[in-house]
Amino acid sequence: MREKGARCVKVIGITGPTGAGKTTALRVLEGMGALILDCDAVYHELTLSCQPMRRELEDAFGPEIFGADGSLQRKALGAVVFDDPRALERLNAITHRYVAAAVKEEIARADREGRVAAAVDAIALMESGLAPLCDATVAVVADPETRVRRIMAREGIGEEYARLRVAAQKGQEYFEEQCDYVLRNDGDDPAELEVRAWTLFDTIINKGDA
Repeated sequence: MREKGARCVKVIGITGPTGAGKTTALRVLEGMGALILDCDAVYHELTLSCQPMRRELEDAFGPEIFGADGSLQRKALGAVVFDDPRALERLNAITHRYVAAAVKEEIARADREGRVAAAVDAIALMESGLAPLCDATVAVVADPETRVRRIMAREGIGEEYARLRVAAQKGQEYFEEQCDYVLRNDGDDPAELEVRAWTLFDTIINKGDA
């Protein structure tokens, strides 16, 4: 359950593996008037603008993780944490803290603006500690073969690479077990998912606090 507070805006966490249909579900929420918080985009912005986080990353992993233009060199950082669980844990401890603080600020803004909801879009919703900020968490899932086909069509990549992308992420069972609600999206008609997503989100938004 979410952290208690005086806010009125409903916070909905959206998660699930790549190719499952999160973008479609998020478009539905945006159309309902929700503020969409893309945690990947929040993280990217913080790597450019948040000096305290940049200093912590540099202190932890060295100045070479930033390029001459000041941007984070993701490959260089990845090389440092690859196959080093302790380094990866340290990276996550730093970045998750700053992302969570930024998301909290955006939720407060959504509340001030009188938004019907704020959607927290994060594939690592549970691991990052963002789930407690949410009134409800929703997993958008699809079977692996469907996801492979969608990724290939969406990104113009080959089947082998698409399968590697799918295999590298947690399976749909993980997301189903961790979340309060599940939106299955195995079909080929996005409109069908949109209808079910709207019904679910309308129920969540209008549901009183327990």
